[in-house]
Amino acid sequence: MNQFASVDEIVDLYATWGHDYYSENISQLSHAVQCAWLAQAYGASEELVVAALLHDIGHLMDLAEHGSRPEAFETDLGHEAIGAQALSKILPTAVTAPIALHVAAKRWRCTADPAYFDTLSPASVASLALQGGPMTDDERARFEAHPQSRAATQLREWDDTGKATDAEDPPFDRFVPMMRHIALR
Repeated sequence: MNQFASVDEIVDLYATWGHDYYSENISQLSHAVQCAWLAQAYGASEELVVAALLHDIGHLMDLAEHGSRPEAFETDLGHEAIGAQALSKILPTAVTAPIALHVAAKRWRCTADPAYFDTLSPASVASLALQGGPMTDDERARFEAHPQSRAATQLREWDDTGKATDAEDPPFDRFVPMMRHIALR
């Protein structure tokens, strides 16, 4: 699947693969809805709530293509770029750009605030090494100049926080009308 043609395809992907665990102790689906709920509780725009919901969709796309495989966590698959590109046909840039930048936001935060590194989960620390580690000065300047860097940094905060193993998760379906509302016509 190179690009999603409809919101229904996204819903089907989460229904089929969302219950798989990734490198954290929760399912892809649980992480997605926790992040979206945090964004909604923060008062984020519908676009940013949907970005929080779908930020790791590239991981689910990999699961759909290859199934579960431990080696997927031993290399950087570029899930943020894959997901953002696949969503770009049906969702606006206000959704896809923060998704595309959420890994860069982690790298930026490690550069801008070295104490942030100590707050990362073990899986995030491992993926950070694969994703290039803290940014160089040039990378930091480019990231800070991007018009969606602030949204990506907010998304990153929810990504880091939305990993509660004992949370009562809202249903994925709660966010589907929001996706349909902002989907490109």
